Amino acid sequence: MRPRIVHHGIRRRRARRRRALWTGGEVLVTVGVVLMLLVVHQLWWTNREAREGARRKVEALERQWRQGGDDTTTTAVRDEPTTATPPSSAPSSAPAEPGRTADNTRSQPTWSQAYAILSIPRLHLRVPVAEGVGKQSVLNKGYVGHYPGTGQPGQAGNFALAGHRNTHGEPFRYINRLAPEDTIQVETRSAVYTYAVDKTLRQTSARDSGVIRAVPRSTLHPNSGYTSPGYYITLTTCTPEYTSRYRLVVWGTLVSTRSR
Repeated sequence: MRPRIVHHGIRRRRARRRRALWTGGEVLVTVGVVLMLLVVHQLWWTNREAREGARRKVEALERQWRQGGDDTTTTAVRDEPTTATPPSSAPSSAPAEPGRTADNTRSQPTWSQAYAILSIPRLHLRVPVAEGVGKQSVLNKGYVGHYPGTGQPGQAGNFALAGHRNTHGEPFRYINRLAPEDTIQVETRSAVYTYAVDKTLRQTSARDSGVIRAVPRSTLHPNSGYTSPGYYITLTTCTPEYTSRYRLVVWGTLVSTRSR
């Protein structure tokens, strides 16, 4: 039986194919490892880092308030009409605030600085509130951001807030679980304001600016919201989870005020 003759060209082509397959496999494994590390970083490390930073900020605010020092993050200004910005990640005279007399001055928080603490007992949540809704300067730190131009805690109008639902501490991940009469507390240096959850809008456009107006009411879902001035709080976050296409909105009304 004659031996099979294998030409050198065939051997070289087979060797090249083996090298190509091996290299391709290495590339796929490397890409998979990189993607896995990115997922771990986004879903675990950013949460760990942001939650720890938010916890330290809450402790710092509490310590500052206990010591009775001046609040260096706010500046007293006169109340003036403002226009709220629409949600992205975030309008007859109003009755006097429960438990307080009318006052036409307010504190203007310094941009991106934490100046209040938001607590939601049902969610075991306690996070700082900072001025502005910038991702890098506020939300990615695990803070909740206050929409500029909306009301401040305890004031007539709408105290509107935004927070991440996933990654970077995800403080608003489970606000969809809030039910009517669940409480939301906002603590400042001078008072503690308690709101009761009242309404939820499960999904609306990221451009639905009506949900954070002084009298919050969806421009796309006219049956969702309010028709009369009052003392409101609004929580906004992205929905569905792991996307930023729509917004989930939870509203509450002020039920009590306690001086510190």
